[in-house]
Amino acid sequence: MSAGILGMGKFIPEHVVTNTDLEKVMDTSDEWIRTRTGIEERRIADDDTDTSDMAFAAAEQAIQNAGLTPADIDLILVATVTPDHPFPSVACLLQDRLGARTIPAMDISAACSGFMYGMVTAKQFIDTDTFRHVLVVGVEKLSKITDWEDRGTAVLFGDAAAAAVLGHVSDGKGILSFELGADGSGSKYLYQDDKFIKMNGREVFKFAVRQMGESAVHVVEKAGLKKEDIDYLIPHQANIRIMEASRERLEIPEEKMIKTIQKYGNTSASSIPLALLDAVESGQITDGDLIVMVGFGGGLTWGALTLRWGK
Repeated sequence: MSAGILGMGKFIPEHVVTNTDLEKVMDTSDEWIRTRTGIEERRIADDDTDTSDMAFAAAEQAIQNAGLTPADIDLILVATVTPDHPFPSVACLLQDRLGARTIPAMDISAACSGFMYGMVTAKQFIDTDTFRHVLVVGVEKLSKITDWEDRGTAVLFGDAAAAAVLGHVSDGKGILSFELGADGSGSKYLYQDDKFIKMNGREVFKFAVRQMGESAVHVVEKAGLKKEDIDYLIPHQANIRIMEASRERLEIPEEKMIKTIQKYGNTSASSIPLALLDAVESGQITDGDLIVMVGFGGGLTWGALTLRWGK
């Protein structure tokens, strides 16, 4: 038995902000955004919806999809850099709202790599039979820390949540290999000041292109597999040029890369699970498919894993 995904859920805010909408409030254009990022629109949560609200909606759906109840969950991990408050954690708020037992609950702050960190952490508890079912949520309300006067960052981000319940799956399925890393010397390139996200786009781009490609190759090798064994690549949905660089490094065709950046933008910790669930719901990913997931984020952090889909 190994650790894998038993069920998933998501929350997507209703409010759509298109590139054309942004043209009206800042010095940018639909063409400029599309060609440089691949983004066409993004979702923005309303003022009454906070991070924990989105996490709850996605988590509730994931637990139901797994055929479980909140009483079956043994640990809650929430990957986010936009919590409702500095403390208590979103995970604790989520535990209470779900009506879960007095199980451990904590947030993980690894920015856009957060869901990868959460998946790998969950795997350790499941592999050691410490816990049977771990709820991992990637959720961000980036709109509340976005400077809408900075066109270099404002066009990139969106709000969303996606959740997965991890547990034992049959032999050969689930997480086959992983890699996590961090380089704090790059923290000055992507961070939040007193209010807003700040980014050195050039330096982040160079780091992401190099690290996403390397990590993706490493986890395939660690799993004893070859590039041609990969059915789908799910990169962090940050920038289409970064995503394409990872795809080219793995030498896989364009149709094997899952892409949702055009409709959601960069949703940080929720971007990878959101793309995974979209592909599962559309029937693109099916039982037995081999998936490589890879992300990078502020820290600087990175994470990647290979996953054989199915229970």
